[in-house]
Amino acid sequence: MRASRRGLLGGVGLGIGSLAGCGEDPPATTTRRSEGVTGAPAKRRIEYGDDPAQLGELHLPAGDPRGVVVVVHGGFWRAQYDLSLGTPLAVDLARRGWAAWNIEYRRVGAGGGAPETFDDVAAAIDALRGTDLDLSTVVAVGHSAGGHLAAWAASRTRDERWAGGVELTGVVSQAGVLDLRRAVREGVGETAVPDLLGVSAPAAVEAAYDPQQQLPLDVPLWCVHGREDDIVPINQSEEYVAAATAAGATAELVAVEGDHFVVIDPAGEAWTRTVAILDTLA
Repeated sequence: MRASRRGLLGGVGLGIGSLAGCGEDPPATTTRRSEGVTGAPAKRRIEYGDDPAQLGELHLPAGDPRGVVVVVHGGFWRAQYDLSLGTPLAVDLARRGWAAWNIEYRRVGAGGGAPETFDDVAAAIDALRGTDLDLSTVVAVGHSAGGHLAAWAASRTRDERWAGGVELTGVVSQAGVLDLRRAVREGVGETAVPDLLGVSAPAAVEAAYDPQQQLPLDVPLWCVHGREDDIVPINQSEEYVAAATAAGATAELVAVEGDHFVVIDPAGEAWTRTVAILDTLA
């Protein structure tokens, strides 16, 4: 299993922004509904902008949702990886009673970068206002670069550019890249962070894009991370949690056995622990 996943990603990790403008209401969405196979959750495709990447898939449970989980896929913010990486998690969440909003966004190499990627993640979350969902519980779950964007999304409304957006009530970072300055310094993902931000030195990383520089968050955050992860080192989570708790935030490290991908296996123990975290937030 590990070898095939590493092959899929070409030796790099997984990863995952408001409107192209600032602070505007999200555009009217278009939806296409597919009931799927027998026993599968219903799925709606929602387009939140005009770019082909500005869309998401909303997986709906059979009854009233327990809350909304925003699934942010990985791929080191690069164009060759897409929301299909988050589909197994979204399907499982919907079967467990959650409305799972599996989002796409512009990535590096296809119109993404800073600020476009961040604009899209913000706009995708804000597009939830165009649905009839109860938004009192909205949790972001993201893997690798998606973990970075999930954590970033919890602080984005502090910035005028993304102010007034849908507020998250919790975050689960799965092997997330949470300290961009350290990632540049240590070459996490090789040139992934410099390519995303257009910088070459750690000191040039803007605070607005970096979860480590946005501490403390106003909502709880859990870091689920494999001890044997050699793509995004577990020190990204360990040091984030240490700094967050020292700053008075609610943060917890959930270290699990396994590599970078064990956290996104819906049949694995790491995912069971993530689901248990979500149960506390429902």
